[in-house]
Amino acid sequence: MNDLTPIRHRPTHGEDRPLNISRRGFLGGAAALVLSVTVPVGRARAQAAVVPGTRIPAFLEIRPDSTVLFRSAFIEGGQGIFTAMAQIVGEELDVDPVNFVVEGAPPGPDYLLTGGGRFTGGSMSVRMSYETMRRLGASARRMLLEAAAARLGVAVSELSTEPGRVVHAATGRAIPYGEIAGAAAELQVPDDVALRVNADFRWIGKPVPRLDARDKSTGRAQYAIDLKIDGMLHAAVQHSPRLGGEPGMLANEAEVLARPGVHSVHRLPGAVAVVADSWWRARRAVETLQVTWTEPTAGTPHAMPSDFSSETHMAALKATPGEGVAFETVGDPAGALEGAARVVEAAYDAPYLVHGQLEPPSAIARWNEDGTLELWIPNQAPEMFQADAAKVAGIGPDKVIIHSPMLGGFFGRHFLYQTANPYPQAILLSKAVGRPVKLIWSREEEFLRDTLRPMGAVRFRAGLDAAGLPVALDAVAVGEGPTGRWFGRQPDKVDSSAVEGIAGKVYAIANRRVGQIHVDDPAIIGFWRSVGHSMNDFFYETFFDEMADAGRQDPYGLRLRLLADSRRHKNLLEAVADLSGGWKRGPFAAEDGTRRARGVAMASPFGSEVATIAEVSLRDGGVIVHDVWVAIDPGSIVNPAIIEAQVNSAVALGLSSALLEEVVYVDGMPQARNFDGYPILPPDRMPRVHVRIVESGAPMGGIGEPGLPGVPPAVVNAASVLTGQRIRSLPLSKLDLKGMEG
Repeated sequence: MNDLTPIRHRPTHGEDRPLNISRRGFLGGAAALVLSVTVPVGRARAQAAVVPGTRIPAFLEIRPDSTVLFRSAFIEGGQGIFTAMAQIVGEELDVDPVNFVVEGAPPGPDYLLTGGGRFTGGSMSVRMSYETMRRLGASARRMLLEAAAARLGVAVSELSTEPGRVVHAATGRAIPYGEIAGAAAELQVPDDVALRVNADFRWIGKPVPRLDARDKSTGRAQYAIDLKIDGMLHAAVQHSPRLGGEPGMLANEAEVLARPGVHSVHRLPGAVAVVADSWWRARRAVETLQVTWTEPTAGTPHAMPSDFSSETHMAALKATPGEGVAFETVGDPAGALEGAARVVEAAYDAPYLVHGQLEPPSAIARWNEDGTLELWIPNQAPEMFQADAAKVAGIGPDKVIIHSPMLGGFFGRHFLYQTANPYPQAILLSKAVGRPVKLIWSREEEFLRDTLRPMGAVRFRAGLDAAGLPVALDAVAVGEGPTGRWFGRQPDKVDSSAVEGIAGKVYAIANRRVGQIHVDDPAIIGFWRSVGHSMNDFFYETFFDEMADAGRQDPYGLRLRLLADSRRHKNLLEAVADLSGGWKRGPFAAEDGTRRARGVAMASPFGSEVATIAEVSLRDGGVIVHDVWVAIDPGSIVNPAIIEAQVNSAVALGLSSALLEEVVYVDGMPQARNFDGYPILPPDRMPRVHVRIVESGAPMGGIGEPGLPGVPPAVVNAASVLTGQRIRSLPLSKLDLKGMEG
């Protein structure tokens, strides 16, 4: 039996050896052009090969066969970022994206492209790196032109490029990029380069096929759970039923150790583990361990109270009085409410959600002879994971090598949530057994330790004038946001992630206020696809319809009226109505005889604007969604096919959250431990999705998340038309709508 605690050992050998691999040390073939991200940087350095996992500060390598290896600062998790990067760089480099090989870049300062840091999330990857990556490609192209000019003895002005080669039109001579990459690498990086005009784009703005589609379709794609390294053992864990508990007595340890293939049994912080020669044997063994769990002592960080329930916490949020700290105040909302002809009030709420990504969490840890620690871990922020792993291991961050495999699902699950990640356990286990260890959490352990989308409750008041038009709106959000939880909450300031989707609305309501009352959430909350927008746009946009009905206004017409001064939003709303064949609220009879209605919603998440219409009916006491129409304006685009795919994906997740998903806690424990107790949207309930992309020319917005927030309110607004009752709580599966089919 091994008791494991965070390691404080610091190796004495290899302490000063840098991880960067020298150019000379890896000259094994013809030279390749390698450019640093910080262009211009002076002289580019050539390297014939790059060892994955080292911190060589480079993005771009043109190989002797003229293919391009590109190291992406952003992690691929199904959102298509590798393809988008190839399109952007390839456009300026003049290389067809199909000739790119893209991999995730290792940790390093060269990849800190997200506001001075690095993470893949917030729908920020393309919009934060677009200009930088274009300049990178253009700089490489210019250097190739200069190298070709020197070889051919002509002026650069006489040369042009075609995909993958430099051409001298006067003589018909052409040189493949790979033949001059080495010479180009010795040239000065240009201080300034001209970028292509949009009208000349070959690949940006075009539906370029996904680079990873074939590998994913044929099973060649490697996710973390697929990876194997020499000599590794496998591990599985059993966590304390409540966060904060620690393993005490193991009643049958000897029996478990005697099982076939079992290597060892270990105590970990908050868990027990079995290491074996296969994961299945490790899992079966750890599940048979009879563990006495000790209760958390006073002051234990993140300890879950034994009497905690989601029901009582929601009741507490709803009962919390006050107006909170103001985040947005325009005009005189209090005075306008007092003088309104009518005041409409309503309270809305939404439950905890898990991420439910297809790939269960895993990690591989290996301690190397030179004292470095090597990790293969799904993540959205390599540098953050590197720093935290170094703390766990008791070594410097420069001694931690991070590999970032393709993610089997994103949704905000792979941020640095220490209690919800297996890599600290893998580090300790590998150190204890002296061999590489691959740890996979079972689905049951994932449901037990996943971070949750926060629970939320919002109170609204709206003032209407005599004509039924809104003159004031007041909203108070009660709860906690994930940004404050993980990046530090500032007293007396509002966490923007708790109010985004309520604040910042563009409707012309002259007097409005949005505030937040912070209430600590006992659960470990985290980021979930579209973050606060995922529930706050539901709250706001459904209350908007409630407000419209109170004023005897058509909700679509009222939106158009209040967007009259915002051409971008008005055009988008009209676009989604046109896409759906024209706005009609209902109820109306469909061709199949079902009684249907439509709902509409607007959302402004992550720099993009979205308008959504959903058509629903009622059957067997539940809501059936037949069609969802989405008009999205991301300003400008890179790949329309990826946008359409992301909108479809977002609709699926948004619909799943609206119809089915809810985490329930009783006695400090989640009641669902797998998908049998936490249903998600099945394929036969996926509606037809229709997408229209509108390019307004506004600054580029995000793509991965914006399609989600408008789905729940559009669906609920439609369902409310059919039921004749306002629906203010999710998921809809909690409601019994039998007898309301009409």
